[in-house]
Amino acid sequence: MRPVLFALLIAGTPLAAQNVSREEGLAAWERIYAVASHPRCTNCHVGAQEEPMWEGLSYGRGTAHGIGVKADESRIGAESMPCRTCHVTAAGRETPAHAPAQIDDAWRLPPVELDWLGESSAALCAQLRDPERNDGHEITDLVDHLTSSPFVAWGFAPGGGRSTPPGSPVEMARDVALWGGAGAPCK
Repeated sequence: MRPVLFALLIAGTPLAAQNVSREEGLAAWERIYAVASHPRCTNCHVGAQEEPMWEGLSYGRGTAHGIGVKADESRIGAESMPCRTCHVTAAGRETPAHAPAQIDDAWRLPPVELDWLGESSAALCAQLRDPERNDGHEITDLVDHLTSSPFVAWGFAPGGGRSTPPGSPVEMARDVALWGGAGAPCK
């Protein structure tokens, strides 16, 4: 991550002084989990099942993505039907709900190692702080992802009347930096 961006994210937070208490870290984790467990995030953070979900949005509980879509090993559906078949890379972000979402990047699912659909707070916390279980990411990598990924940006502002997780990418990145500064505590 660019040092200037990281410094700007943590400026004015206790992390800037490297004095983040466990309680502050746990409070930051609670906010992180509120976002990470939102269907806008969990529906794509699926693992080996390779099937994105529409869970908890307007479709109801346990609803798999329509038309039998599978991410396959490529995570873009290249072996069956590429995600871009419907999720055309375009600037048309204001597509109405129930129409395929679009961003300015090739649509794909996160790596299998970043599966957390249905995980408890404790399980997800343990996963995200462990690079051996989170696709090799350190805390600074997670902060960078939150501030640079078009998928994260879309998740917080999906347009078309879609539901959103609380906060913003910058707030989430700040919370991840605080959580990391406290030693990435879990309850």
